[in-house]
Amino acid sequence: MDLFRIRGPVRLAGTIAASGAKNAALPALAASLLSDEPLTLRRVPAVRDIRSMLELLEYLDVVSESQNGTLTLRVGGSARSDEAPYDLVRKMRASALVLGPLLARRGHARVSLPGGCAIGVRPIDLHLAGLEALGAEVRLEGGYVAAKTAGPGSLRGARYRFAKPTVGGTENLMMAATLARGTTVLENCAREPEIVDLARLLTSMGAAIDGAGGDTVVIEGRERLGGASHSVIPDRIEVGTYLIGAVMTGGDVTVEGARPADLAPLLQKLDEIGARVDTGEDGIRVHGGGEIRACDVATAPHPGFPTDLQAQYMALMTQAAGVSRVSETVFENRFQHVPELVRMGAEIHLDGSSVATVHGPSRLSGARVMATDLRASACLVLAALTARSETRVLRIYHLDRGYEEMESKLQQLGARVDRISE
Repeated sequence: MDLFRIRGPVRLAGTIAASGAKNAALPALAASLLSDEPLTLRRVPAVRDIRSMLELLEYLDVVSESQNGTLTLRVGGSARSDEAPYDLVRKMRASALVLGPLLARRGHARVSLPGGCAIGVRPIDLHLAGLEALGAEVRLEGGYVAAKTAGPGSLRGARYRFAKPTVGGTENLMMAATLARGTTVLENCAREPEIVDLARLLTSMGAAIDGAGGDTVVIEGRERLGGASHSVIPDRIEVGTYLIGAVMTGGDVTVEGARPADLAPLLQKLDEIGARVDTGEDGIRVHGGGEIRACDVATAPHPGFPTDLQAQYMALMTQAAGVSRVSETVFENRFQHVPELVRMGAEIHLDGSSVATVHGPSRLSGARVMATDLRASACLVLAALTARSETRVLRIYHLDRGYEEMESKLQQLGARVDRISE
């Protein structure tokens, strides 16, 4: 099993390029099921979650070709399966995104209940209730979602309000509604940039979508969708991780291709704690080096502070002067990185499962630490960059799910990090 060996402390400095967003690429891949015509996707990150989705799509008779970060996908001509089996779906939750396209295009689907990071309960009941509102018959059987309609293209437009914003649910319903009869109005939708990117792709395929990125999204159904060529947006969470690393290490890092608007909540926090932030059309540059001021943060759905940057921000606060409170409001059980940071010398106290109080600055020391999920892994890597001596981060297969060539990018910035097998 691979691990990272990191020798700190180190100052990160230099320029790297933003990778494509895996959380935008995954629904884009699922959208290939909506048409028989080719779909070309550029800037698709080479991460494990993408490989898992491609394996699932291949099982569903989608043929893909890859060249230099560009994927071309097309539904094949063999007998089509409508089942997404457990052995494929268990690897990540985004596998559930094939449910809406399969129902809309083929009229039936059998999809295993998904797996993924152990960061709390993330049920897909909101997806299923929305599909029922569009006319699908849904039942749970033996760990699978079995859904069907009267036949291909028989979903009908409806008005549906999510009980709470859900990124995956909004994406699933948007895709299903593109081939539904009539008008679908989705309310209380997720507003993340990845939603907007999916709407842009679907529109280029011939869909009619209005309001993506806002509370209400209106979709006019079409009889069919065509092919398209689409470039995936940059990964705001990857970018944010490296910018936090710049501040933690007193460094100077530029991420080319990053979109400042997508990271406004983080950039505001970095400014508040004393970092210098420069933004432009070509990317984002962050300078550290001064005293880091403690500053509270609470996660929230977009446009609030991203839950996927909470662990990294907590690592940053271990180096800040003063006391900060980190509140997690999106997922329960997302403080699993805290015991590992404490093992490295951080002073963090938990108030239940949703609030952590961080006393800083702490002088961190290298240790063997264990990654528990994707973003917790990144948090431990950042902590290791500031720690004295050597840190070994185990279970970095979590990192490989969402960060493209992380060790290479850190090395470009001057980090002493190696991937080794143990």
